[in-house]
Amino acid sequence: MKRIGVLTSGGDAPGMNAALRAVVRTGLSLDMEVYGISHGFEGLLDGEIEKMEWRSVGDILQRGGTILRTARSKRFLEAKWQDHAMNILKAFGIEGLVVIGGNGSYTGGLKLVDRGMTVVGVPGTIDNDLGYTDYTIGFDTAVNTVLTLISNIRDTSTSHERATVIEVMGRHCGDIALHAGLTGGADYILIPEIPVDINKVCMEVLRGKHAGKGHSLIVKAEGVEIPTDELVKTLEEVTGMETRAVVPGYIQRGGSPTERDRMLASLTGSKAVRLLYEDARSSAVGISGSEIIACDLEKALEIKREFNQQIYDLAVLLS
Repeated sequence: MKRIGVLTSGGDAPGMNAALRAVVRTGLSLDMEVYGISHGFEGLLDGEIEKMEWRSVGDILQRGGTILRTARSKRFLEAKWQDHAMNILKAFGIEGLVVIGGNGSYTGGLKLVDRGMTVVGVPGTIDNDLGYTDYTIGFDTAVNTVLTLISNIRDTSTSHERATVIEVMGRHCGDIALHAGLTGGADYILIPEIPVDINKVCMEVLRGKHAGKGHSLIVKAEGVEIPTDELVKTLEEVTGMETRAVVPGYIQRGGSPTERDRMLASLTGSKAVRLLYEDARSSAVGISGSEIIACDLEKALEIKREFNQQIYDLAVLLS
């Protein structure tokens, strides 16, 4: 291939810019033309496409977010607009497309594959919910952001002798809560993969209180079945301990990516371009152990994320 496109789609993730940089500069080093598509699939439908040069991605490695911007496109859900997107790509002479994003972005890419486009997915999502890869770009940064938050909240929680529920992102995958909770020393971790026993949570808080512990930290993923305000109310009523909720929200999405995310983004972004250069079939790149891997795009979407029971059991033991 000689002419490729690249877009970032869905929720932004720290490291997307690093991946974009790797895509553009790897493509240019292979004498390919690289076109950046602004605002994801929505921008593609409007023809927001510009040729990118070496300097186009200068000074972005350390920046969070995405210089291409991102959006969620309702129009692209319709077949007629998917056909229109394909026509736009053909008009620009784009032979292959790199899609940086998560499940929804990959699904959108697959619609273009069905219409004859070669698409390679690069895993950019803080949720770490893609089953075919060990880690996704942005996850490590998000966990470290939450980890800093836990440390700060512990200080004030201890000073006021209160319980605090920290609600982090993760509707279907509790990896952010699990990893940040374990390494941040949370007293209790609530995730979508494990049914919530609110009585057990109250019992653990009371146990700590009677043992002389003046505070309690509960890290909860947003996808957990019990609402945070209900959890806070119940904890306060049952334990008698003043309880507050902290919801960091989009703070978890921003910030300069960690070394680990920059490295993963650089390796997977470069790999994606090399696959297109070799005219490989549509695929998704990721990491398994220390190896950068590629698998069929459709199969990648079918692989379900396996819950790491060992990490959860360790978190329970150490708390």
